[in-house]
Amino acid sequence: MGALRWAGREVTTLSDESTERPRRFRRERRANVLGGRQHRHIVKVTAEEESALLAKAQQAKVSVPRLLVEAAMADGRETATDRQELAIELFGAFRLLSALSNNINQMAKATNATGELPENLGVTLGEVRRLASRIDVILDGFDAR
Repeated sequence: MGALRWAGREVTTLSDESTERPRRFRRERRANVLGGRQHRHIVKVTAEEESALLAKAQQAKVSVPRLLVEAAMADGRETATDRQELAIELFGAFRLLSALSNNINQMAKATNATGELPENLGVTLGEVRRLASRIDVILDGFDAR
């Protein structure tokens, strides 16, 4: 179980899996634009600021220039990287919800056939409740401005 910063708050992530992003979600640099980027800015920082920037960029899995641009352009809202992290978490929740719904359907089929409730029904329903509350926490952190 990991954590992610969303709208200035730390949010518990859904997966107990590795925090490594799938290949399609890994991109440290920003995408190329037609005509290229014509302007550049040089920012001088202290050693402490450099260390903090490097740590934040590494945590967000982006380059320092991308971190600075996204933070400046976000205007106090979530950045593109934050939205991408949210999408990853919600896709994970969707996969888990699909697996849970499959288990519940199998239990319902068995209950209809035998007339007896499966012994692990309570555990499965508990997992559904836990997943729903974790999705609520993620969505509460979503800044929908």
